[in-house]
Amino acid sequence: MSAITTRSEHACHGGRIGFYEAPSAALGLPARFAAFLPQAALDGAKVAALYALGGLTCNEETFVTKAGILRFAARHNLAVVAPDTSPRGAGIAGEDESWDFGTGAGFYLDATEAPWSNHYRMASHVAYELPGWVEEAFPIEPARRGIVGHSMGGHGALTLALANPTRWQSVSALAPIAHPAAAPWGEKAFSRYLGPDRATWARHDATLLLQAGHTHPTTILVDQGEADQWLAPQLHPEALRAAAEGAGQALNLRMHPGYDHSYWFIQGVIEDHVAHHARILTGSRSQA
Repeated sequence: MSAITTRSEHACHGGRIGFYEAPSAALGLPARFAAFLPQAALDGAKVAALYALGGLTCNEETFVTKAGILRFAARHNLAVVAPDTSPRGAGIAGEDESWDFGTGAGFYLDATEAPWSNHYRMASHVAYELPGWVEEAFPIEPARRGIVGHSMGGHGALTLALANPTRWQSVSALAPIAHPAAAPWGEKAFSRYLGPDRATWARHDATLLLQAGHTHPTTILVDQGEADQWLAPQLHPEALRAAAEGAGQALNLRMHPGYDHSYWFIQGVIEDHVAHHARILTGSRSQA
């Protein structure tokens, strides 16, 4: 087990929110994460966990502090685990030059191109290493994992779940980068992390994964604001919808007039997302 250091812990919604750090073999650097445990877990019961992935420029604190997710997780006796969005302190030239690449923008993939491949291995960290840490350290049930994310994190949630649905029993996304191979953010990141061969990008693009026949056995819930400033150039939910229809994937894509890309939008729909995961992971609608 990795040596987890407690940075801080706080009573929250009858449970406990903690912020932690551990040396990551996947990243070759210390990695930080947040973990919320509901009261049932503090009493010793093993609970299901919802992994929450933040977007560009965010870190392990953003989702749990801004989304309003914890009070609903407490009602459903769900743990919430939030990783950082990239390695920190890799010391790679150029990693801090722009907000949409490098630090804070790991895109939840394993880079294959030098120099990024030495540290930018967020897919391995989130899918395997981090669950191993928390399932050993806390009363979290390994067979009941859900994953949700916002923007870049929505891209991560969709691609990780579609690529390995047996590891993630439920999946949802909020304003995800749904077709990054056709979006400026994705093209910038993929060309540097993965190289110029676009064929290698497909396993990191939810739309292309669906087109290739990768599906999830449950309904995928996606919420998208129609006033999102990034909707047309970056997010492409219509491509996700078309790919899901072609693959026979159950998709509940909900469009919301007037809402933008911010956490103000997320706060209005996050209760539905927690309930979506709780129904699949625990069979529960509410335990308030």
